[in-house]
Amino acid sequence: MSETTTTVRAQADTADAAIRLRAATLSFGERVLWRDLDLDVTPGEFIAVLGPNGSGKTSLLRVLLGRLDLSSGTAQVAGEQASVGNSGIGYVPQQKTIDAGVQMRGVDLVGLGVDGHRWGLGWRRRGERARRVEAAIDAVGARRFAHAPLDTLSGGEQQRLRVAQALVGDPSVLLCDEPLLSLDLANQRLVAELVDRRRREHDTAVLFVTHEINPILPLVDRVLYLVDGEFRIGTPDEVMTSETLSELYNTEVEVLRVRGRLVVVGTGDDMDALGGTA
Repeated sequence: MSETTTTVRAQADTADAAIRLRAATLSFGERVLWRDLDLDVTPGEFIAVLGPNGSGKTSLLRVLLGRLDLSSGTAQVAGEQASVGNSGIGYVPQQKTIDAGVQMRGVDLVGLGVDGHRWGLGWRRRGERARRVEAAIDAVGARRFAHAPLDTLSGGEQQRLRVAQALVGDPSVLLCDEPLLSLDLANQRLVAELVDRRRREHDTAVLFVTHEINPILPLVDRVLYLVDGEFRIGTPDEVMTSETLSELYNTEVEVLRVRGRLVVVGTGDDMDALGGTA
């Protein structure tokens, strides 16, 4: 059985894994999202998590964040069992609409990454808190608009600040849930490059959920593809093939390379959920 049809462990010593899943299964009643998933993500590794809607991509992040329990198996993140409040994790959510009139500035949003989980306790060293917030804002190039109200910022500016919020705690693991959604191509590239620079400069492990691999294709080390309770993992060249995706979807799928982009052509609703591209 080939490496991509079973589970894959990173070549580095597994004791150094930033994320480790063993025999991890997640199900809701009789519906199994994924079964017996073994995965090691090493420091500095960039893994894209792909698959159609409902395949369990966001649920995987929720497990690692401690917000959802596995049905069986184990999950470790940043040296700890998966649990809420793990300071070793930075989390970048989907782009969300900010309601008009919300009384929060960009700098306030970033600050929640320092002490948003410490309601009522405050931050004892306010000078240190301010330094960390300003450093995170500078790291994503957001100083120009960081003190503006969130509802006045563009989607790309807001998402840049969410990356800063995820980085302010100096995480060893970065979990990204569709961070490119609703962004134009320029801002998709900018956000992807910010995440990539972080992992290269600080050896941060990245798990990056997305429907669209093309903006991050040059950055990705491996792909975890989830569909219908099954999964494959390997390099993009190993997983993003007509043979592998046809086997996963149990229908004919063709993967084309057009001017450096991957285009997936298939049949059925699952293919529609991919928007025609991987």
